[in-house]
Amino acid sequence: MRTLSADALSKFVSDIFVKAGCSRAQGDRLGESLVGANLAGHDSHGVVRVPWYVQKKVSGEFISDQKLKIISETPVLAVVDGQYGFGQTMAPQAVAIGIGKCKSMGLAVVALRNSGHVGRVGEWAEMAAAAGLVSIHYVNAASSLLVAPFGGVDRRFSTAPYACGIPRAGTDSLILDFATSVVAEGKVLVASQGGKALPEDALITQSGEMNGDPRTLYGDFDAKAMRSYKNGTGAIRAFGEHKGSGLAFMCEILGGALTGTGAANEARPQWANGMLSFYVDPEKLDPEGFFPTEVARYVGYVKSSKPVRAGDEVLVPGEPELRTRTERLAKGVPLPDDTWDLIINAARSVGVDEMRIRAATG
Repeated sequence: MRTLSADALSKFVSDIFVKAGCSRAQGDRLGESLVGANLAGHDSHGVVRVPWYVQKKVSGEFISDQKLKIISETPVLAVVDGQYGFGQTMAPQAVAIGIGKCKSMGLAVVALRNSGHVGRVGEWAEMAAAAGLVSIHYVNAASSLLVAPFGGVDRRFSTAPYACGIPRAGTDSLILDFATSVVAEGKVLVASQGGKALPEDALITQSGEMNGDPRTLYGDFDAKAMRSYKNGTGAIRAFGEHKGSGLAFMCEILGGALTGTGAANEARPQWANGMLSFYVDPEKLDPEGFFPTEVARYVGYVKSSKPVRAGDEVLVPGEPELRTRTERLAKGVPLPDDTWDLIINAARSVGVDEMRIRAATG
């Protein structure tokens, strides 16, 4: 395990993508967003993704500096096509459209289709909350079959993330952000590279046995090589039995089918995220101003619950991420050695100078 400062790590990631053919602005955006996921404690969507993103960029599947294409729009609705641009650029463009329409009309819906990996979905809920808006996001990954439905063992869903953000004036927003599977695929990836172990019921084999072994998803792998879920026969389990499976199904329908990206489909030739986002302006929905006071009351009420264990604390959505961010900004971002080695390999593969690599390695 090694620890790197967030700023140094972000700059190194940016340099990798610039060498891969991205503009500096795109590289900086990727570095900021990926490291931001690590800072939030969502290592599954952090720099562990660099080798995969580089692979997608070099192959032409993810396109740098892409602009959204507007398919259709009304004063309260927009359908936009990411045209396989990096999600860290496509998603904020789509969210900005939603914010603008919502500020004008009080309500908005934006369907983003055919985007590169949008990363940590909570980042987009945070963006809307910073503008004072409530938002809800349903996401799918159309060609990424990873998760077994309740009662089955075959892969039928992507990890189908869901996020919701609630703004709070003068304090941090409430951000709920999770995959509808027991763990995100990135957490299986992190575990396979020497990171945090998986719960023993996270994965399921073709024979219906549950375990936490990443080989269930990836098959046998070389520690120094990239993983591919297409090499394994098992699946990730949906969380919460039928409830998580049902929510994953709806994320596929709303984030996938309704956006025009398509629900999970192993025959789809190109990887893409779809995201259906709803935006509400509390000031227009609640002219009496009841909402902020009630949110504050209820947060305090929930946190006043007696903890299960003495010395613990009841947390509300967004608090774990904020605390992890504070800690990692102060102490650095921890990375398993295998993860770092694969990032270095990706850097070398696109021609990053060895002196730059040594400087980043410290």
